[in-house]
Amino acid sequence: MKIFTSALVTETNTFSTFPTTLRSFEELGIVRGPVADDVLSDVGPIVKQWRRLAAAHGDTVQEGVYAIAQPAGIVEAAAYRQLRGEILAALKQALPVDMVLLFLHGAMVADGVDDCEGDLIAAIRAEAGSACVIGVELDPHCHMSNTMATQADAIILMREYPHVDYEARAVELFELCRAAAAGATRPVMAVADCAMVGFYPTTAQPMRGLVDRLAEVERLPGILSASYVHGFPWGDVPDAGSKVLVVADGDRALAEQTAQELARALYRARSALQPRLESVAQVLDPAPAGPFPVILADAGDNPGGGAPCDHTALLAALLQRPALRCAFGMLWDPEAVAACRAAGQGAQLRLRIGGKAGPASGHGLDLDVTVHGVAEQHFQRAGQLHDPLGSAAWVRCAGVDIVLVSRRQQTLSPTAFTGLGVPLHEAQVIAVKSSHHYYAEFSRLSSNCHVIETGAALSMDFARLPYRRRSMAFFPAVANPIPELA
Repeated sequence: MKIFTSALVTETNTFSTFPTTLRSFEELGIVRGPVADDVLSDVGPIVKQWRRLAAAHGDTVQEGVYAIAQPAGIVEAAAYRQLRGEILAALKQALPVDMVLLFLHGAMVADGVDDCEGDLIAAIRAEAGSACVIGVELDPHCHMSNTMATQADAIILMREYPHVDYEARAVELFELCRAAAAGATRPVMAVADCAMVGFYPTTAQPMRGLVDRLAEVERLPGILSASYVHGFPWGDVPDAGSKVLVVADGDRALAEQTAQELARALYRARSALQPRLESVAQVLDPAPAGPFPVILADAGDNPGGGAPCDHTALLAALLQRPALRCAFGMLWDPEAVAACRAAGQGAQLRLRIGGKAGPASGHGLDLDVTVHGVAEQHFQRAGQLHDPLGSAAWVRCAGVDIVLVSRRQQTLSPTAFTGLGVPLHEAQVIAVKSSHHYYAEFSRLSSNCHVIETGAALSMDFARLPYRRRSMAFFPAVANPIPELA
């Protein structure tokens, strides 16, 4: 068989004032043709798995265009048109193909296109023809549209949050699609809408149990795959929200029935699934007795959801508690990094940190700091991910070690600190810019983890998000929007 693969990945926060441009994709690198395993964060390992499986079957792989951008605001129309056009041009050169495998996010919104993934899949279907099997791997924080579900043959979502299973899901997608292309199965999909907006880490109950049930469902006769669509709360589009996707073998009624059963289980847990954020005072006052380190997550300023990553409220709270040894990072501030690099290691200077990107950034802090470390090319490593962070600096102020970076990215790994020399083992409190992806690596240091309310950009008061385009008939804005699921 001949297989075409490609990727276009970004998550659009429609409330963000930062546009996503072609340069946003170029920052991480746009690969045209074969992609190395160690580039483009998650893309390389996924393509490696598809290559490996194809070789085992004696198939050939034509690799197209791969582009990924850090989450931000709406994608500029010209940028989307260019990347879409390049993917389609690469597909045309590869035709005819038996399978198309795509790695997409699912919550990409461009100026004039609410559903970029659905639009792209439909265009690929038009080029590749009805006989071609199209499979798509999506992030669970996606908007599951009708176009996606009708134009693709099979869609599989990452199951875990943090997303530690993206390679496993890529393998599952390949095997499902190849069986369909060989005529052994006939996948059909059904989607059930739960009328919910939420935030669902899979490391804690009740979401852990709900996710574990998916494996049981997939062992039922006729079920090929089942996925929970978490949805991306900060995307104001009609398709936003939590859903369930089921792929069955030729039996659409079975797919629909199973999707409804899983949707009912998610819906009945809706109150227990609401996020429980804490204040700094609740966690640190009086001074905690341990276990150490205490890990604080600034979910509101998570750049992985499109936030600026230079909000300073949590840092200010740590500075007010000098009795605690703290580490804080990563804060996006290219100007402060440049000042530290110019001053050099060991320098003492007055530095304005954070609060620079816009209204959602809060206020900058004027601090007397000592520069303890600088790096021209800093990175963090999480699992197989080698994540470049640009130039960076480690400064200390009043017992707080602060990591500043020039590339906007959430904190995924302790190496974001230790790679600059920060003595993380001495920290009683570690504060990170992340919602939950930090947990995969930092929970190895401590189970004493807390999500902190800082008043930053990504509000989890979902009922009060300023939606204009999606229906407000969802939980928690409405207590019981689908009575038949209760």
